[in-house]
Amino acid sequence: MSRSGVRARSEAPPRPRSRPAGEAAPVRDHVILLHGIWMRGITLMPLARRLRQAGCTVETIDYASVFRGIEPAVAKLRERMRSHDGANVHLVGHSLGALVALEATRGMRDLPKGRIVCIGPPLRGSAVARALTAFPGGRLLLGHSADPLVSGVDPWKGARGVGVIAGRLPFGLGVTLGPLLAPHDGTVSVEETQLPGITDHRTVDASHTGLLFSSEVADLTIAFLRDGRFVPPARG
Repeated sequence: MSRSGVRARSEAPPRPRSRPAGEAAPVRDHVILLHGIWMRGITLMPLARRLRQAGCTVETIDYASVFRGIEPAVAKLRERMRSHDGANVHLVGHSLGALVALEATRGMRDLPKGRIVCIGPPLRGSAVARALTAFPGGRLLLGHSADPLVSGVDPWKGARGVGVIAGRLPFGLGVTLGPLLAPHDGTVSVEETQLPGITDHRTVDASHTGLLFSSEVADLTIAFLRDGRFVPPARG
C-alpha cells in the first residue's frame, strides 16, 4: 500500500477462448475499477470477472474514502493510467468511484485514451448524503468525501466518452433517511445520475449495491467500453 492509503491490484486476463460466429469482438484494453464510499475493491470482483472474460486486463484501486477522501485516489488513478501509456485505459466507477474517475480525467491531456462508465453515481449531488449530514455525527460518517457527495461534480466537457448506468429498484439505506425522488436505487435517484455532457445513459432494474452484481450492468459496461454507446452486445 502506498503512503497515500491507496492500493492498486492488477490481474492478467484469462486465456482467450474461441469466439462463436456472431459474438461481439473482445475489448482487449485495460480497465481500472473504483469502488464507492464504505466499500473495498473486493465488491467489484463479479464485474472484474466479466470484463476479463470480455478480453480486458483489469485492476482495482482501493482508497480510504472516509479518512482521506477522493484527492489521493485521483492522484493515484492518474499515476496508474500513465503507467499504461500507449494503450487504451478505461475507467469504471461505482457511486463515489465514478466521481473519482471524472475528476481524475477532467482537463487532463497527458492521460491515455479511453472511456468512462459510471455506475449508480451521484453526479449532481446526493440527497441521501445531504440528509445524513443533517444528523448529529452524520458528516463524520462521510468523512473527507462529504463535500463531493453533497455537491456532485461540474457538467462534463471532456473529450472522453462517459456512459452512466442508474438503478431503479428502490431498496437501500437511503430510503430510511428521507424522501428520494423516484425512480431511484434506494440510495441515488436517477435524476442525480443525469449530468450535462455525458454520452449515454441507461436505467436498469437493480438496487444501488445490486448494480455491482447485475449481468445487465456488466453487458452494458462492456458494450460502452467497446462501442462508446450502450449497444447490447451481440450474442451467438
